[in-house]
Amino acid sequence: MRFFLLWVLVGSWLLSGCAAVGKLPTLEPGDYQFFRTNDPTLAATVGKDRAFHVEQYQDSLTFLSQPEQDGAPRRFGYALRRGQHVILLDRKFDLDVFTIPFKARPPQGPVPVQLNTNFNAALYFGRRLDFYHVNSRQLLAGRQEPQIRTVGLGYGLFTGLGSTIINPDVTNQQAQIAEYEGFVVHVGAAAIYDARIFNLGLAIGADQLLGPDGRHWIYQRKPWFGVLFGLDLN
Repeated sequence: MRFFLLWVLVGSWLLSGCAAVGKLPTLEPGDYQFFRTNDPTLAATVGKDRAFHVEQYQDSLTFLSQPEQDGAPRRFGYALRRGQHVILLDRKFDLDVFTIPFKARPPQGPVPVQLNTNFNAALYFGRRLDFYHVNSRQLLAGRQEPQIRTVGLGYGLFTGLGSTIINPDVTNQQAQIAEYEGFVVHVGAAAIYDARIFNLGLAIGADQLLGPDGRHWIYQRKPWFGVLFGLDLN
């Protein structure tokens, strides 16, 4: 949980700073959670409501509240102005296919830290949080236009297939063949960062070596740490 909260803080910093995050031409109409704003007037208008259907009309936003109880929904507009911003949050489930370019394995007995760069792929399923930073910027001609930046953070579980080098050093001298590439199944958990420019994550997982040497493999079901690169399926 602390690890994911750190990712949320990093995402908020990226949205409010000058980092090169994903940019959108317009905000897609849909249901959002109001996250925060630096405009006290908008904050007062929003009040305690957090769920809204939001639509963008050129340089303004229209909010339609979605009260949790039987209260009447409220509808109000917000004109985007330079120096003022609003951050909206969209929560959804996420399905991704990832490659794992490397796994760092902690030392086991006489074998030091190992870096496994063999082929690894994983199917990831988790919870995704998309933050939308909406404000207005001034152009050279003096006009102002809306600016929407977005960043996605996620956390979830993955499973997949991969390979690893098997030799006597990693099987306590019990390998049936001098050296070969073994087939592994891995599972684990990951935290994902997606700025629509790139998609990466940090993972912790464990491998199950298939075959007769599995019972001798020193990394069998032992934790490893890695980096994920992925393709968003939705």
